[in-house]
Amino acid sequence: MESSNYKILLVDDESDILEFLSYNLKKEGFQVATAGNGVEAIDKAKKFHPHLIILDVMMPEMDGIETCEKIRSIPDFQDVLISFLTARGEDYSQIAGFEAGADDYINKPIKPKVFISRVNALLKRSGRISDDTSNPSTRLITIGNLSIDRERYLIIQNGNEFSLPRKEFELLLLLVSRPEKVFTRDDIYAAIWGEKIIVGDRTIDVHIRKLREKIGDRFIQTIKGVGYKFVDVD
Repeated sequence: MESSNYKILLVDDESDILEFLSYNLKKEGFQVATAGNGVEAIDKAKKFHPHLIILDVMMPEMDGIETCEKIRSIPDFQDVLISFLTARGEDYSQIAGFEAGADDYINKPIKPKVFISRVNALLKRSGRISDDTSNPSTRLITIGNLSIDRERYLIIQNGNEFSLPRKEFELLLLLVSRPEKVFTRDDIYAAIWGEKIIVGDRTIDVHIRKLREKIGDRFIQTIKGVGYKFVDVD
């Protein structure tokens, strides 16, 4: 997809940052909308239908973490990419951001070329699962009582359907792609976030924990000091 077909929503309470980032994105051909706080961002998202939302953490009325959680609770935005843009330290904001359903985390200040590179990497990775899903046999992956619908980004378990944030879905799909294979932390970082993207050490742990909360502890086994593997329990 050409950059002109991608819609990006920028959310920050500092107008100079919005103007600076918007200018550089538009220069690259992206369609851009802006919002000054979380409440406005949700309203804009419903009208603009962005492919990517870039959120500041510290904002008035509704901060970025709460905004992200509310956006993820809207069915139409389960698959939208969300990245935080913030100057806050890693310990709170990175973990809280991923807990809320974010896909990435960008520190500011950031140089225009680096910012555009991160945006392009995010959008490129979002289309990574692009195999033919028109055939139901390739669209649906079933292991035991767990089925993964790759086309609809849905999980079916014991007759119940539910969706996952994009990164959790992609992580589960990676593990399921080769049951019993141990994926190292480096394997997972490279496949899900990309080798050039730097994320916190606990990022994978947070996503694995959230997956276990949703599908059950028994499917994903920790191999201490190495990584994780998906176990066919039935």
